[in-house]
Amino acid sequence: MRTRLLGRSELEIPVVVFGAWAIGGWYWGGTDDALAVRAIHAALDHGMNAIDTAPVYGFGRSEEVVGRAIRDRREHVIVMTKVGLRWDESVGEPYFETIDQDGVKRVVRRHAGPESVRKEVENSLKRLGIDVIDLLQLHWPDPATPIAETMGALSDLRAAGKIRAIGVSNYTVAMLQEAQRALGAVPLASDQPKYNLVARDIERELLPYCAVNEVGVIAYSPLEQGLLTGRVPATRTFAADDGRSKRPTFTSTNRALVNEVLDRVVRPIAERHRATVGQVVIAWTVAQKGVTAAIVGARTPEQAIENAAAGDIVLADFELVAIRSAFEALELEVSAGPGLSGKLKSLAKRFLGR
Repeated sequence: MRTRLLGRSELEIPVVVFGAWAIGGWYWGGTDDALAVRAIHAALDHGMNAIDTAPVYGFGRSEEVVGRAIRDRREHVIVMTKVGLRWDESVGEPYFETIDQDGVKRVVRRHAGPESVRKEVENSLKRLGIDVIDLLQLHWPDPATPIAETMGALSDLRAAGKIRAIGVSNYTVAMLQEAQRALGAVPLASDQPKYNLVARDIERELLPYCAVNEVGVIAYSPLEQGLLTGRVPATRTFAADDGRSKRPTFTSTNRALVNEVLDRVVRPIAERHRATVGQVVIAWTVAQKGVTAAIVGARTPEQAIENAAAGDIVLADFELVAIRSAFEALELEVSAGPGLSGKLKSLAKRFLGR
């Protein structure tokens, strides 16, 4: 597995990071904890030694499962988790409501005040069973808390030895600049934005800025929650508690359109590399200038092993161009929304995934 330094931090992470959202069970229609532990062990055994999780993934469950999996392997694992989304206390403005994996209604709030951040870190350390978090990331911007206050709390936690590096997620360029000013000499290690072949907004400003200013980019959802693996037929139906049933990219029409491009353009490239379509899509993602790594979820050992192998694939320039060109020409259907009629068609790179 290839590795890269994460921004100006001291962390060297694999180009493919284990994503632990799905193993929390929430949103994904359930999970199997024992199987998830085996998936994490398989990932570690194949060089995928960084794990990205968050308290809100399964409302504590994902962190607990990760902690169980790394109990006797801590020295070999880079643990990445987050703060800023609270469901366990009535602090902050409501962000969204959901039903958890146990059928309980949850109100998730954005809150990144210093006291809340400190409490979240203590809770995460307990759930994970560790003494220090390698990369702590603010999960979403909190419009009610000044960025300087949040960064001040994170800097204090770093000085206290609770965290090794500071990152953010879903930040704009202006937010990154403000965060770095607040941190002063402490480097802002990374931003974690959504990025994939049908969601490429960050190419306009964020990726160029991060490349120039040595801010690592850890892309999430590189496979668009499985859509870009070529294994989700247009005829498949999703359970009501599977969030993909409501995603605009997962309509039957859009799945058919994406699968046609994957079969026509990506699959021949995959065959040349003796790889799967999903592995080639991951390889394309981490080959983009400014991208440090991609987070890829897995719920089984087989999935983890396949994802890890993608970190060794190096695509030729003409292959990278062919894939990009095919998806830039792709038009997906996007629901027009309440009060509007019919369908809107737009280039996927502009609208999808927001």
